[in-house]
Amino acid sequence: MRIVRFYLPGRGTRIGVMNEDEVIDITRMGSLKISSFLQLIRLAKKAEMSVTEYLEKKLKNSSGKRYNYSELDVRPNNNSPHLVIPLTPPEVWGAGVTYLRSRDAREYETRAKGVYDLVYEAERPEIFLKATKSRCVGPNQEVYIRSDSNWTVPEPELGLVLGPNLEIVGYTIGNDVSARDIEGENPLYCPQAKIYKNACALGPAITPAEAISNPRDLKIEMKIIRDGKVVFHGETNTGMMKRTLEELRSYLIRDNPVPPGTVFLTGTGIVPPDDFSLSHNDVIEITIEKIGTLRNIAVKNNKNI
Repeated sequence: MRIVRFYLPGRGTRIGVMNEDEVIDITRMGSLKISSFLQLIRLAKKAEMSVTEYLEKKLKNSSGKRYNYSELDVRPNNNSPHLVIPLTPPEVWGAGVTYLRSRDAREYETRAKGVYDLVYEAERPEIFLKATKSRCVGPNQEVYIRSDSNWTVPEPELGLVLGPNLEIVGYTIGNDVSARDIEGENPLYCPQAKIYKNACALGPAITPAEAISNPRDLKIEMKIIRDGKVVFHGETNTGMMKRTLEELRSYLIRDNPVPPGTVFLTGTGIVPPDDFSLSHNDVIEITIEKIGTLRNIAVKNNKNI
């Protein structure tokens, strides 16, 4: 069971439950109007149930309209139904150097040799602000290549959705688009390499936390498609992550009052070769089992805004 949001012409944004390839509209459930994943969390807690249990009970008597998922998983167009970002996070944070592959890649790119070896081995993880909601996009939308970067790559990551008490209440997919040349020039340039317009994609769905028994054993796969051909393909598993998810979460919220609905990206274990950079109109597909496939189109941003 996964939670998605989608747009219907004339009816606005809806929320749905995805089972197999079918999406059931749950925006109206009896007298309730459901508008967000966090609202579902609160309703389930009030009923002393998990989100999955709560929805299973409600769906038994639901007459919500059903849609084919493939018909929603298309490029956004205000004249036709389409998926939208599964939640609008007030903040998105990221953890760096949590996989060995990430450490090796950042050591290669940086002039400050040794700094990422120290981060990988340190007790305290690297944590950084990645985006605000205005910098995030959803499924099938454009992610940007910075206008002043010549070496930008996508970074596929498992995203933690934090609930009312900043507990992990769900999982989603994140694409932490990063300018490796800017970050490599000086580690202090990390915010400019990470935080800019359309630099963070989330989706296509949120899987409730209780629906994934072992989030440290999820296959992650990324494909980059250029002119109809796969020019990069990589795989990893969340079990390759050096730190536990709870450890990362505990450091994020330490003396840091992040708001409910925050998404925390847990680092990448897939990095394209050092001679690879995204090109205009590349299609990025990130798949994490039990969550889905997040697809975005890379666009070179030449507007400096």
